[in-house]
Amino acid sequence: MIRLAASLLCLLSAPAFADDAALWRALAAGGHVAIMRHATAPGTGDPAGFRLGDCTTQRNLSEAGRAEARAIGERFRQQGVTVARVATSQWCRCRDTAQELALGEVLEDPRLNSFFGSDREATRKAVDGVRAAMAETPRAGPIAILVTHQVNVTAATGVYPASGEIVVVRLDDAGASEVVGTIKP
Repeated sequence: MIRLAASLLCLLSAPAFADDAALWRALAAGGHVAIMRHATAPGTGDPAGFRLGDCTTQRNLSEAGRAEARAIGERFRQQGVTVARVATSQWCRCRDTAQELALGEVLEDPRLNSFFGSDREATRKAVDGVRAAMAETPRAGPIAILVTHQVNVTAATGVYPASGEIVVVRLDDAGASEVVGTIKP
């Protein structure tokens, strides 16, 4: 009974998500940020002993993931979304996703790095980092795309995204943000 009540409360308090067409229009108009989980990279987390600067030690995009990222980039172009900045986690699967989008120069931003398996303090710092990266997006004009990890997206927005899913966040002049919807890959 308690579990059912909690589930209903979550459903009732969830924001009403706009349809894809409205979300693309919002991104094209500016004043929003697109927070994207990296494209399909089979598995969970990273292998034991992975090294950040060595892609051969990490979980990487599959060929389907690379194609998915290219298709998402094409959707941005088709929808007329102008991108000012593409920022990415330093993990290879995020960097590769950002590059495959082909929407401009890709800038590594350690604030978008995964905190999977980290302690509470690291989690708080990661969430603050994602929010700070969002806040740097202009309130009008071209948008920013932040390519990061599921744990980061969920912690910052409350949305559990699928691979390649985009969470569209509206920004206001006071620095507050609001999730307006998600775009599936």
